[in-house]
Amino acid sequence: MAILKVDKLNKRYEKFHLKDVSFTLEKGYIMGFIGVNGAGKTTTIKSMLNIVHRDSGEVEILDKDYTKNEINLKREIGYMFGGVDFYPKKKIRVITDVVMRFYPNWDNEIYLQYCKRFNLDQEKKVDELSAGMKVKYSLALALSHNARLFLLDEPTSGLDPAARDNILELFQEIVENGEKSILFSTHITSDLEKCADFITYIDEGEILESSTRDDFLAAYRLIKGTQSQLTDGLGEIMIAVKKTPFGFSGLAKSSDLAQVSGLTVEPPTLEDIMIYHARRNNNE
Repeated sequence: MAILKVDKLNKRYEKFHLKDVSFTLEKGYIMGFIGVNGAGKTTTIKSMLNIVHRDSGEVEILDKDYTKNEINLKREIGYMFGGVDFYPKKKIRVITDVVMRFYPNWDNEIYLQYCKRFNLDQEKKVDELSAGMKVKYSLALALSHNARLFLLDEPTSGLDPAARDNILELFQEIVENGEKSILFSTHITSDLEKCADFITYIDEGEILESSTRDDFLAAYRLIKGTQSQLTDGLGEIMIAVKKTPFGFSGLAKSSDLAQVSGLTVEPPTLEDIMIYHARRNNNE
């Protein structure tokens, strides 16, 4: 069963346009939402939630039209956009007392468990928290009202490697029972290689690919060789190429590899795929 369906979402600004953004997330899975800064990740999530007004398109959550059922569905969604930066002089205990009133299913016991797991001191004021601790507090709020869908924008930003690993383990625990799902955007692609089941890649406001992580990675290959091997025909199938004094490396679709011989072919990382697509855009 699909817990989230986004269909032909459009949002136009003067210098940027979300163009027919569509993807689906099934129950019990983690989807990584990737793209370079400015690609449209945050705009997509905010448009889905009516935080910014979308020009067209439909969003269904739990088989219900989000626009027609916004208030009720918000109770089923845990969402965060970076760290908490409002009411900087208030203790986080006071802010939590306000936030919890908006959620009938708020579970204070779970909230306190997350605070313990994240080493959050309830008596600290917001402006006394580090950037990483603000992110953890925002995440604790999002996870504590028994939501079924989590929409998280850069949830591991500003965290050290150990803290990020702890968060990724937590994400896997959340979806383990098959009833909850997570969509999270990030530029830290190594996090997704550890925990994401699906990858949705947005590039300049358009979805280039939305598939399982393994299928997404299998769709591309890195090609390496000497500069003399970089023929015009080979250059045409490359998404982008890096040249060095020792040779070249480039990214190509796996479906085009029939035209490649005598060269080194390797599987890419998610980061490789993002880098070469960004390089192509910068060269256009």
